[in-house]
Amino acid sequence: MAMTLRDMDAVRPVNREAVDRHKARMRDEVRAFRLRELRAAQSLTQVQVAELAHIRQSRVSSIENGDIGTAQVNTLRKYVSALGGELDITVRLGDETFTLA
Repeated sequence: MAMTLRDMDAVRPVNREAVDRHKARMRDEVRAFRLRELRAAQSLTQVQVAELAHIRQSRVSSIENGDIGTAQVNTLRKYVSALGGELDITVRLGDETFTLA
């Protein structure tokens, strides 16, 4: 007899912490992919972005491989500026939203 999803969940419950970690990792990868796409649309290499931003190419690579959460705000600002954009930081507290930087 086939097992239902409820039966499977009873046998092996979902680990919410693992699911949340996976979701966060996937969000980072999607963001990194989008940054790579934006750079490619500008016909820029990582080396060129690094030179324009005055950061190391290895840092550009790190950002474009999902290591955005540990990057300094100034580094991200330089990276985005090298692509021709602006970095905005928005704070949301309850119903209130404002731009921090």
